[in-house]
Amino acid sequence: MIATWAFCILITATLLWSPYVAFGFPNRSLHLVLDSIDGFVALLVAYLLYNRFVRRRRLQDWLLCEALVLLGIAGLIVTYLVEDVAGIRDGRLNVWVPLTVRVIGAVLVLAAALAGDRIGPRRLRHWSLAAPVLLIVVVAAAGWAASGVLPVALGEDFSAHSAVAPVLAGHPLLLVGQAIAACSFLVASILVARQVTRRNDELLRWLAPAATLAGFARLNYLLYPSLYTDWLYTGDVLRTASYVLLLVGALRELRLYWIAQTQVAVVEDRRRLARELHDGVMQELAYIRVESAMLPDETASKQQITDAAVRALHEARSAVNALGSVDDEPLGYVLHRAARELTARYDVRLEVDVDDSIAVDGDQRHALVRIMREAVVNAVRHGGARLVRVRLVATDGERRLTIADDGTGFEVDAGAASGGYGLVSMRDRAKGLPGSIRIESAPGGGSTVTVTW
Repeated sequence: MIATWAFCILITATLLWSPYVAFGFPNRSLHLVLDSIDGFVALLVAYLLYNRFVRRRRLQDWLLCEALVLLGIAGLIVTYLVEDVAGIRDGRLNVWVPLTVRVIGAVLVLAAALAGDRIGPRRLRHWSLAAPVLLIVVVAAAGWAASGVLPVALGEDFSAHSAVAPVLAGHPLLLVGQAIAACSFLVASILVARQVTRRNDELLRWLAPAATLAGFARLNYLLYPSLYTDWLYTGDVLRTASYVLLLVGALRELRLYWIAQTQVAVVEDRRRLARELHDGVMQELAYIRVESAMLPDETASKQQITDAAVRALHEARSAVNALGSVDDEPLGYVLHRAARELTARYDVRLEVDVDDSIAVDGDQRHALVRIMREAVVNAVRHGGARLVRVRLVATDGERRLTIADDGTGFEVDAGAASGGYGLVSMRDRAKGLPGSIRIESAPGGGSTVTVTW
């Protein structure tokens, strides 16, 4: 993160004050190639973020998804439709519409950085594509309706001499828009970098330097307004570099995801084999042992057959135990499995958001799962809850498991005074982590159980 800021500052300062460095040349084809690469990468990462939102329901993922859809469509479709299909290149509609869309996208990136770990409503998933498309249609329609009175954003006098010295050319609103986008990206990069220190999130780790490059790209567009011309400048290279970093982050997250899925598949297969051994081989061996014991005593080899059946049954039982118990199961996987079992048993809707990178030992994993089970069962049986949210996060060097429900709630002091075994058990398990537990509830307000260790 710091290295990215230093690199961008060095590049920008060199272009500003060195008379010997000039980077700028007219090449519309290469400009379109970079626009296409940026757009495709933006839409690919947006799809990944959409699936993250479906799984975790973090508002941050949804806002980033919307921002990248806007940025991707602005480069892939809007500019192409206006300039190449409609043939409008008068510095009005072909500049103001993409500029407006890109500025909104940059502001959404900042909003995502501010959102942090907040949970978004489930219905947002239905607007993931409709919202940005509708916004672009509205902006394009408004621009078309006002095309007769729109000022010229960037005149035709933008020429090669700006490759040597910065040119603050263009309408003041064009410069303001680029400044707003630059500030949004740069502030977002700082906020995201701070969040990465508290959350082990591979995509966010790469988003911070990518936002830095995007912010300095807009700063270069402010000094060298090449984005809406056929000229290729430093800003275009910095912008493409930011999308390359996003692509690297997305690929690394996909790699971690498939590694986790492979581990889950291995665990599930081991459990399936354990069930098959238990329900098939062990049942037959038990039958052989019982039947051999009922043979007449004078039967030849009776004792040998019985002993062999006992030994085979013991070996099969050991194999079942070895296959069925996995000591290094990730905590996130165990919580998801327990949540599925509770959902099927109690007909309650569970939303699980866990940080799969959090590692615990076997005793801690068992205690946390038992606490989660106890909290969910209490919420359903005593509070009539229909929705329970389970979250596992790591913040500020602490790991935190939170179970919140929408039930009727209860008086915490009265529950503690009654000496209920469930509450006592959860407190004892939390203390043994070692850690602490906090129970918050009020009549009619649901309950929240937070374990910190």
